[in-house]
Amino acid sequence: MSPRATRSLPPENASRFVVLSGLSGAGKSQALNALEDLGFFCVDNLPITLMPALAELALRAGSDIAKVAVIVDVREGAMLRQFPAVYRRLRATAGLNPVLIFLDAREKALVRRYSETRRPHPLAPTSSAIEGIRAERQRLAPIRKIADQIVDTTDMTVHELRQAFLAISRGGARARGPVVTIQSFGFKHGLPVDADLVFDVRFLPNPHFQPALRGKTGRDREVVRFLDRAPETHEFLTRVTALLAFLLPQYAKEGKSYVTVAVGCTGGKHRSVALAEAMKRELGALEGIRLRVRHRDIASE
Repeated sequence: MSPRATRSLPPENASRFVVLSGLSGAGKSQALNALEDLGFFCVDNLPITLMPALAELALRAGSDIAKVAVIVDVREGAMLRQFPAVYRRLRATAGLNPVLIFLDAREKALVRRYSETRRPHPLAPTSSAIEGIRAERQRLAPIRKIADQIVDTTDMTVHELRQAFLAISRGGARARGPVVTIQSFGFKHGLPVDADLVFDVRFLPNPHFQPALRGKTGRDREVVRFLDRAPETHEFLTRVTALLAFLLPQYAKEGKSYVTVAVGCTGGKHRSVALAEAMKRELGALEGIRLRVRHRDIASE
């Protein structure tokens, strides 16, 4: 990443207008996806002349479009020459705080990416990719010159680009972690199709065989007390929550938006429910992780 970063994105409570530009194949689409995940209203290839109108909409009180990201690149054609003047106008707009981020990469990396995707370069549909890259670099030079931040994606994977761009777009704000769903289920009803991790708690004593507990669920104190009497319950919670306390921040760094941790017993009514609730309580102190519990089969017979 280039050390040039003269301006950062404004605070979380300000209107934001992000302009993405850069070379084809440098990762603009992945960057736009990252901004969309952060709640931006994203527009790919908006005509430059319409940008002030979109900015005005973003600033309007009560608008559902408070954060905007647009891509400006060589597909603009002759209108591209108007961009520096339009961007100066945006920067002069009170309360908008626009940021221009330019994605770049070395020529060799761009040629390799075009070779891997087998797509033609937009400026060289009937010639070589390298000719198109060089022509594009020349046309975009005035935009690169006025960019607030330049990101070199040459040595980045798609995941690394996403993480780098999320960090830039947050402007130092605390990262939002993934939504972690701890889901109880019964094996006899099948595995959850969206499970990332599955834990089997059928080794624990089964409240189903206790007549006084059969009609209750893992949310009832009587069932919880019954399971608490088993040392294996506490051993399981200690080991599994330690594992998840390590794994979930790693998933957050990778950029996962959702993680489903499935906890299963036979019917999905007693043991898995009680353990899912206990796991949520134990993991509640993890910073940046948004936890919720879902009981898939608690009402199943």
